[in-house]
Amino acid sequence: MAKVLYITAHPHDHQNSYSLTVGKEFIDAYREANPNDEVLHLDLYRLNIPQIDADVFSGWGKLSSGTEFNQLNTEEKEKVSRLGELVDQFVEADKYVFVNPMWNFSFPPVMKAYIDSICVAGKTFKYVPDKGPVGLLGDKKAVHIQAAGSHYAQGGPFADFEIGHRHLTMIMKFLGVPSFEGIFIEGVAATPDQAPAIKEKAIQQARELARKF
Repeated sequence: MAKVLYITAHPHDHQNSYSLTVGKEFIDAYREANPNDEVLHLDLYRLNIPQIDADVFSGWGKLSSGTEFNQLNTEEKEKVSRLGELVDQFVEADKYVFVNPMWNFSFPPVMKAYIDSICVAGKTFKYVPDKGPVGLLGDKKAVHIQAAGSHYAQGGPFADFEIGHRHLTMIMKFLGVPSFEGIFIEGVAATPDQAPAIKEKAIQQARELARKF
């Protein structure tokens, strides 16, 4: 039995979001094809995801110098322990489905905060002398579902502006994830008359990929 993290970064629900609509279709098709697998939904807008701030750096610094965890102050304990929970949960999963809208050419800031929480030396990657960082998640796979008003990831005049999927691609490579694919819902604002067809095409892609994921 595999464990899947369905990671969404959108303040709305699937009835008001192209990315979440396609994401839901993906997960529904995946569950149908893999009824024994566990799917855990991480709605990033409704989770406690600490940003890496002064408290976190202070807590990490104290721990690395030999200070016991129970000697940290309240803020340090809460933030450091929560970040530890998030990365451990990520490591324990087998597959990841990231879903988000494109905001200002990237993903919402809560997704960046989550990415920061899972990039942890010794857990998702390690440093090797004369080689640099090496990912530790070589047995995982991931999918990214992203919606945008114009055309970016699939070409078009603003293709170079897209950095959300490219960022996640680099992060997955950094963590050693060998399989990473994308599903893009693009042009729904630029060509609103084609939005239903664009959505339906993405849904069909999602269902097909979910059965093989």
